[in-house]
Amino acid sequence: MIAEHTAPNDSGNTRSRITEIADQLFYERGYEHTSFADIASAVNLSRGNFYYHFKTKDDILDAVIERRMHKTRGMLEGWETEAPTPAARVSRFIHMMVMNGPKIRQHGCPVGTLCAELSKLEHPAQPKASLLFTLFRDWLARQFVQMGYPRNADALAMHLLARSQGIATLANAFNDEGFIHQEVEQLLKWLHDISTSTPATGEC
Repeated sequence: MIAEHTAPNDSGNTRSRITEIADQLFYERGYEHTSFADIASAVNLSRGNFYYHFKTKDDILDAVIERRMHKTRGMLEGWETEAPTPAARVSRFIHMMVMNGPKIRQHGCPVGTLCAELSKLEHPAQPKASLLFTLFRDWLARQFVQMGYPRNADALAMHLLARSQGIATLANAFNDEGFIHQEVEQLLKWLHDISTSTPATGEC
């Protein structure tokens, strides 16, 4: 029998577990089609225990977005440490599409699908979810500044984000692994070209 209240020293772990499971379900099923009961059942908690941690599904959504923000910051910081050049760091971003290929083909991009769904629902958390894209946008722009494109850094970052979202959408629509690899190779060639050439005055 499951206890109705979580012991204080386990409270943080249980909350984290709920958020982790909810994150997965929101990605795989969508926020709207994942119920409070679905999450509680997946975590195997009684109703009383579950409500001790989260009162509404929107509370869980806020925690999921915070979790994704934290993980994204950690990933970007890791790339900064591990990759010696801005081009190598941007390459990590591009290769992420191959590494996450199976999930992307099945469910799409986790950031793009969440933002699109919340926008369609006119959910008040949509602006907060879009900050996940802002993290990538700002980080990519900094890499392009370091490559010598200070004036066009944001435009290049947005181009790469837009291209990656298009790849994820079509890979999901057609469940085509080869398409992901093909597009990634093209992006890597584009990255090589702009990172090894001298920026023109207009930074095109």
